[in-house]
Amino acid sequence: MLEYEKSGELKTKSIDLLNLSPSTEVNALVEEIQKAEPLITASRSEQVKLLIQRLQDKLRQHSNHTFYLFKVLRAHILPLTNVALNKSGSCFITGSYDRTCKLWDTASGEELHTLEGHRNVVYAIAFNNPYGKVYTLIGHCAEISSALFNWDCSLILTGSMDKTCMLWDASNGKCVATLTGHDDEILDSCFDYTGKLIATASADGTARVFSAATRKCLTKLEGHEGEISKISFNPQGNRLLTGSADETARIWDAQTGQCLQVLEGHTDEIFSCAFNYKGDIIITGMGERNT
Repeated sequence: MLEYEKSGELKTKSIDLLNLSPSTEVNALVEEIQKAEPLITASRSEQVKLLIQRLQDKLRQHSNHTFYLFKVLRAHILPLTNVALNKSGSCFITGSYDRTCKLWDTASGEELHTLEGHRNVVYAIAFNNPYGKVYTLIGHCAEISSALFNWDCSLILTGSMDKTCMLWDASNGKCVATLTGHDDEILDSCFDYTGKLIATASADGTARVFSAATRKCLTKLEGHEGEISKISFNPQGNRLLTGSADETARIWDAQTGQCLQVLEGHTDEIFSCAFNYKGDIIITGMGERNT
């Protein structure tokens, strides 16, 4: 992530390093980045090399990692709905049916804060980066089913049972747009990796793609025979994956809305689905019996 100043305004820009591996030749990669990105000047090349080498060290460290049970934390008085780590992994947050969120230290398991104020179940949680500001986002008139930041944490997207999604300015907590068009509850929503596109999934059996800049609907995805509970972009941003109560997942062209493939095999409602970081593997999950 590059941070720079333009006309007195602080801006950020990302560099795609999804193909980085422990064997990547660092000098050649930095030269390639410099050719494509004028913000990387010769005076910054050594700093970029150091950052890439650190990323390679992390890739080597976790290639054969074995996981084990570290701690069991029992603090909420009702079941959990969600968990999320911050970017560094130093702390994490839990949401619960008890209407609270709790912030925890990952290493010690110590509870750092209890966040109170919600008047109903906490269904969605997310960290921004950098974090520190707290706002209450008021505008939806029903339960919020999803909440997430765009890639640079400048915008927040929320989806609701009131059939709308809302776009919020993360710097001040104000609503900047309301995305409408669905005939039933919004069950999931997401940004693409550039933050330029927004996708929504609804209980009306359709999904929609919106422009984050104009807030207009670009295309409508139709074909599922049941509600769509999950939607996600591939890393390249040109494909969408949906999971539905009709026991299928579908792959779509994000620009045209054309269904490219129907993934069958489940015998019950699909609750979750995702691409891997390369976009060449998909995982789908249904109820408790299998995945």
